[in-house]
Amino acid sequence: MKESIINLFTHLHEHAEVSWKEIETTNYLVALFEEAGFQPQRFQHIPGFSVEIGEGSPKIGLRADMDALWQEVNGEMRANHSCGHDAHMTIVTGVMQQLQKIGHLNGTVRAIFQPAEELGNGSLSVIQEGVIDDLDYLYGVHVRPFDEISYPNCAAGIQHGACLFVKGQIDGLDHHGARPHKGINAIEVVTSIVQQLSFTHIDPHIAATVKMTNVHAGTENFNIIPGKASFGLDLRAQTNEVMEQLKAKVENVCQQLSALYHVPIHIEFFDHVPAAVVNEEAAHFMAQAIEHILERPAIPIIITPGADDFHFYTIERPHLKATMLGLGADVTPGLHDPYMQFNHQSMEKGIAILTDVCLRTIKQFHMKEGED
Repeated sequence: MKESIINLFTHLHEHAEVSWKEIETTNYLVALFEEAGFQPQRFQHIPGFSVEIGEGSPKIGLRADMDALWQEVNGEMRANHSCGHDAHMTIVTGVMQQLQKIGHLNGTVRAIFQPAEELGNGSLSVIQEGVIDDLDYLYGVHVRPFDEISYPNCAAGIQHGACLFVKGQIDGLDHHGARPHKGINAIEVVTSIVQQLSFTHIDPHIAATVKMTNVHAGTENFNIIPGKASFGLDLRAQTNEVMEQLKAKVENVCQQLSALYHVPIHIEFFDHVPAAVVNEEAAHFMAQAIEHILERPAIPIIITPGADDFHFYTIERPHLKATMLGLGADVTPGLHDPYMQFNHQSMEKGIAILTDVCLRTIKQFHMKEGED
């Protein structure tokens, strides 16, 4: 399969599309599956599709994210697969092709090609399409940086952190630079927000950060003190519980400073992505598959400060037993770097491991049913 894998990856890499615009990516993959004898089902309201093989229980989902980032590459702004989603689509497609070669399955494997992971909400729209409601297990995959897992090592789960963004607005009035006592300087308020948030104290055993990542205030006239300003915050926490603490801290700081400066401060939370909830049974099956394919022990679970909307599936459908394969791929310089590179041989490892875990899950399910 090596040549077909590389050809598929190359096409997806060279025809990247950003979130919610994965139209041609969907068309290309749907046509590929149809030519192979599958019956892919397009989503009704969003780009993407699902395709399955086998019948009956257990029902296993394989998720592949489809979107690219909009970045400057060699002086040109363009869609760019710098997070490995082209590899993820290639791997999941390869798994379905392998399962087709195996033949009859005493269970169902459904591949889900999801849009808009980079915006942190594509999975929620897929959930609304109803394609995961009857699944028992859900497996994902993500290529990992070289300094997190070296090729060919793999992890049976990825403990992604939670992520939350904040839009803020300070609504004061502009006033003359010679009369600072006539109003509030929005830049000073922004500075106070940064200072107060720096005093956020969370359990040091749990990674968490809150920082200002966007500020706009003032005009081209340097003799006007700005009364208005907009700002943005990025919140990260390794657990959902700590994220709630950070959120409450931001709300409290803005309320207190609004009262102190006598100026309205409005904030809006958006694009929340929850922390991972890794299922023990699913991770156990993944670890067995990794050890079988690589002939070396799996790394149990890796902890990473990044976020992934894969984890909305288990938040919204708690019955799902889910984990994500941490695929050692020697990603350099790093994920989201516009010049990201990785070891392409990792895709073959990923296909073998995910194929194994699907077959292993089906076998273990029926063994358990027999015992019951």
